[in-house]
Amino acid sequence: MESFDRQHLTQLVARERGQYRRANPRSLAVHEAARHLFARVPMTWMNEWSGGFPLAFERAHGAMITDADGHELVDFALGDTGAMAGHSPDALVRALEERVGRLGGVTTMMPTSDGEWVAHELTRRFGLAQWSFTLSATDANRWLLRLVRLVTRRPKILVFSYCYHGSVDETFVIVDAHGRPAMRPGCVAPAVDPTTTTRVVEFNDLESLERELRHGDVAAVLAEPALTNIGIVLPAPGFWEGVRRLCDETGTLMILDETHTFSAGPGGATRRYGLQPDALTIGKSLGGGVPCGAFGLSESLAQRLMGALTEGVDITDVGGVGGTLAGNAMSLAAMRAVLGEVLTDESFARMEVLATTFTLGVRESITRHGVSWSVSQLGTRCEYRFMDPAPTNGGESAASTDKTLEEYLHLYTINRGVVLTPFHNMALMCPATTSEHVAQHQRVFDAALDELVG
Repeated sequence: MESFDRQHLTQLVARERGQYRRANPRSLAVHEAARHLFARVPMTWMNEWSGGFPLAFERAHGAMITDADGHELVDFALGDTGAMAGHSPDALVRALEERVGRLGGVTTMMPTSDGEWVAHELTRRFGLAQWSFTLSATDANRWLLRLVRLVTRRPKILVFSYCYHGSVDETFVIVDAHGRPAMRPGCVAPAVDPTTTTRVVEFNDLESLERELRHGDVAAVLAEPALTNIGIVLPAPGFWEGVRRLCDETGTLMILDETHTFSAGPGGATRRYGLQPDALTIGKSLGGGVPCGAFGLSESLAQRLMGALTEGVDITDVGGVGGTLAGNAMSLAAMRAVLGEVLTDESFARMEVLATTFTLGVRESITRHGVSWSVSQLGTRCEYRFMDPAPTNGGESAASTDKTLEEYLHLYTINRGVVLTPFHNMALMCPATTSEHVAQHQRVFDAALDELVG
C-alpha cells in the first residue's frame, strides 16, 4: 500500500513543471532555438531531464553549476560520474593549460611520460599489471571483448540483467518476466540479436551463473562489481567469491567494469571487496570530464595476449582494437592530474563521510514519512529506490521504477537549487562537496516528502 495519494502526486508534478518552465526562460529559449541539433540537444540522452527541456549551463566550478538563467545549483549529478573530481579542479586546469597551452599538442600519435605514470597508478589502485587507454569505458569494454574472445577462442560473453557497460551491443540483454534472455527494451537496431551473442543471469544468482557457464562457450563474465545504472544493487556476501570460483572452474575470464563503482574508493570496488579480476575497465571519472578510459590486464592475461599476437593477429591497425585519439597527450595529462592531486586516497575518505551523512539523512526521512523506499550507498555514491527492502538484482530494481515519482523529486529538488542525476535517483560526492551541500539536499528532500505524504 502506498502512503500517498497518486492524484495528489500528479497535481504536485504539474505544479513543479510549471514552476520549472517559468524559472528557466533562457534554458527553454536555448532548447527551442536548437533547430540544427537532432532532438534539439547535443546528445539525445540530454532529453532525459525532467520538465520538458534540459537546463542549459553557463559555468561550473567544484560542486556548483550556474545555469543560463543564473541559478546556482548544488550538483550531485556530477556528469553521472564523469565529473566525480568536481568541475574544473585547480590541478586539472593547470595540467590542461600546461599541456595544451605552454607545451602545445593535444593528439600526435606519440606517447608521453604521463602514460606510464597513469598506468603505474592504476596498477597501485586496482592491482592489474598492464594497461591500455581509450576515450571511453564503452571503447574499453568493446575492445577488451575482442581480446578475450581472441585468447579463449570462445564466442559469447555473460552479463547480469540490467547491467551498464555503455553502448556495447552485446550487453543489452535482460532476463525477462519468464526467466528467458531477451533484448533490453528500447535497444536501438543492433546488428544481430544480442541474445545470440550473450548469456544473461540476474545479479547475485550463483546457481544460474553456474548453469550458463557450464555450456563452455563464454569467453568472459563482464560485470559491474555492484549494479549502478538501474539503481545501486550491492553484491550479497560471498557472491564475488562464487563468481571467481565458477570462472576458474569453467575457464572463463572475469572482467570488472569500475566506471561507476569507482565511487567505492580509491581502488574502486575491486580493492574495497578484495576482488581479483582478469581484466578491468574504467572511464568517465579518470580525467575529470576530459574524455578518457582505460582497460587493465592481469599479468597472465597479458602474456596470453602476447602469445596470440605471434599468430598474425592485428591489433595495431585494422584489427578493430584502438583509435587514433586514444591515449592522446591531453587525456593522459588530465588523468595524471586527477589521480595524482584530486581523487586521492585522502579525498575519498572525506567524500565517503559526506555520502554516509547523506544516506543516513535520507533513510531517516524515509522512515519518518512512512514510505516504502530504501537507500543504498557505495562509497561516495548514494541512491534511493521506491521499494523496501532494497533490490537484490536488476530485475527487482527495474520493477521498482516509478517515472512519476522520479519526475516529482527531480523537479522539486532542481526548482530549489539541488541537482540529482536525471536518469535515476543518484547522488555523488566530489572533493568540493561540503556538509552544507548535503544539508541543503536534506532540507529539500524532507520538504518534498512533507508535501507528498502530508
